[in-house]
Amino acid sequence: MMTSTTQSYTVYPIGYVQASEREGRYEIKVLPTCLAALEQLESFSHVMIIWWADQHDQPAERKVLTTLLPYAPGVRAGVFACRSEYRPNPIGITIMPILGIDQKSGVITLPWIDAFDGTPVLDLKPYLPVSDRVRDVKVAEWMQDWPEWMEDAGAFFVENETNFGN
Repeated sequence: MMTSTTQSYTVYPIGYVQASEREGRYEIKVLPTCLAALEQLESFSHVMIIWWADQHDQPAERKVLTTLLPYAPGVRAGVFACRSEYRPNPIGITIMPILGIDQKSGVITLPWIDAFDGTPVLDLKPYLPVSDRVRDVKVAEWMQDWPEWMEDAGAFFVENETNFGN
């Protein structure tokens, strides 16, 4: 069933990113109204963070459907084939290890996050290998040399220059 592109949905932040690259501090600050939802999240090693790329929520940026890839010189791809911040709906998803949770204050400590300080967080879900990991994966040719595991990505991007920030 096709629906109109004018249909809209309302989402509310459950918290915000608190990030300071200079201080090496990366946290999710959950709003007081959602603190009870943190119960048992510390039982998991990783969390899926669903966030709104509010700094790219502009009508013109929502219309960008293809982009040059900062990690694959000369390659243009549709935004559904990459992790570009330009999207019809600027939703970001990051999976991160949980370094700590203070349920009373609503702070989840992370090693880092690819979202700006103040970014609205829409939802949190525990990372579950049974539903979030697949065995037989195909990736695009321009990503064939990327590491298989997130834990290896930091060193890879230090050794292999990209223009992510440009």
